[in-house]
Amino acid sequence: MMAIGFLSYLAVVASIGVYALRRTSNASDYVIGGRSLSAPVAALSAGASDMSGWLLLGLPGAVFVAGLGEAWIVVGLVCGAYANWRLVARRLRTLSARMKAVTLPQFFARRVAAGSKWPAAVATLLVLFFFSIYTAAGFVAGAKLFESTLGFDYGVALWTGVAVVLAYTALGGFLAVSWTDFFQALLMLTALVVVAVLAFAHAPGAADAAQVGPAETMSLLAVVSALAWGLGYFGQPHVLARFMAIDKPHSVPSARRINLVWMSVAGAAAVAIGLGGSAYFDGVLADPETVFIELAAELLPPWLAGVVVAGILAAVMSTVDSQLLVAATALIEDIARPVARAFRDRGDRTRLLASRATVATMAVGAGLIAMDPQSQVLALVAYAWAGLGASFGPAVLACLFWRRVTEAGLTAGMLVGGAVTIVWHHLDGGIFDLYEIVPAFLAASVVIVACSRRQPATPASAKLSNSGERHVSPARSGSD
Repeated sequence: MMAIGFLSYLAVVASIGVYALRRTSNASDYVIGGRSLSAPVAALSAGASDMSGWLLLGLPGAVFVAGLGEAWIVVGLVCGAYANWRLVARRLRTLSARMKAVTLPQFFARRVAAGSKWPAAVATLLVLFFFSIYTAAGFVAGAKLFESTLGFDYGVALWTGVAVVLAYTALGGFLAVSWTDFFQALLMLTALVVVAVLAFAHAPGAADAAQVGPAETMSLLAVVSALAWGLGYFGQPHVLARFMAIDKPHSVPSARRINLVWMSVAGAAAVAIGLGGSAYFDGVLADPETVFIELAAELLPPWLAGVVVAGILAAVMSTVDSQLLVAATALIEDIARPVARAFRDRGDRTRLLASRATVATMAVGAGLIAMDPQSQVLALVAYAWAGLGASFGPAVLACLFWRRVTEAGLTAGMLVGGAVTIVWHHLDGGIFDLYEIVPAFLAASVVIVACSRRQPATPASAKLSNSGERHVSPARSGSD
């Protein structure tokens, strides 16, 4: 019976992919959906694409083990998302449209208008590196879900998940990804709220757990690390792509409100599931990260439990599909197209086919990385989130708010942000227990300012080298 609800979910996703395929006729549609996302679709697809399976597996499991103190992560993420929508969304939408930039690396290169391809090339390579880790982690999570709930062999489960994501991402492109993420966000929210309510109804001790717990015993370093997750939002390419694709700048305030309500309710429900599960199972579970699955199996009819399992898969897939698409389009638009004559001379059809082939290749490559079932999913996700946030967050903010940012500043800042993340991640003890995004974000910001001041700035009004339009002033590109 569980399989009925699960297969129903897959059928809906397939239908969305087929419909999106019919709406995707050129490379612009495939890469950024023709900048046609409505406020609700932009808001919920952004939420679903960044929350991933950690919201339904990792966060409830952490609360199950450590108590209410883990809720600081949710606080940090909600604050970070608010700041991102408030400071970045509308400005990025306006500037990227005027520059005719459809990817984040392309936006960086055209913002400094230096005629050099270094900012785009460095940004693309960082996207490919950190997204390969992020995507593989998502495939591992999906495979473990199939394995534990449907009894699949790990390898079969892994490649089944790869095939499903590949089918609608490679064919339908950005529209398919955004529309499926919209649907998946609704499914995730419903599953979280239903199971959280049932857990508290069947475990009276959950209310007491919510009032005590070890939140007050957390060290300052742990609290800062949890809150610092919010810094990552400024540099997540799959989230920023939604800002660039929203139908009009005036839709941003509505999208922001929808996104923040969804995040707040979903995050609170995930914490409640961890607390309720701890009370329901008396704090004993073989794998705490399966608390959501175990509660669903205990408290719901089998067919509805299958829908909940689909909600968990939705969380995983909604991040993986976005990452594959962003990485593939960055590779084609920002590296292959500028240097390969075929992409310049043969037009949209060649670029569209190349983008689809790249998505397929990357999905298979990430699947091969994910073949190790011992991979630590949440650790990989935290690593990739920090790398992307520190590499691109300071660069995005500089491009939007500082006229004097230069090509050298952007390039050096991105490299330093990525390098500090990698080095700090492999150090332990004392100050090195601080989440790596904090030192990496600060280091990248300092380097951007220092290097930009040493190089003559390209005026914000300078003509773009290949769009024929002028830069708008970052400081006057609009506010909410």
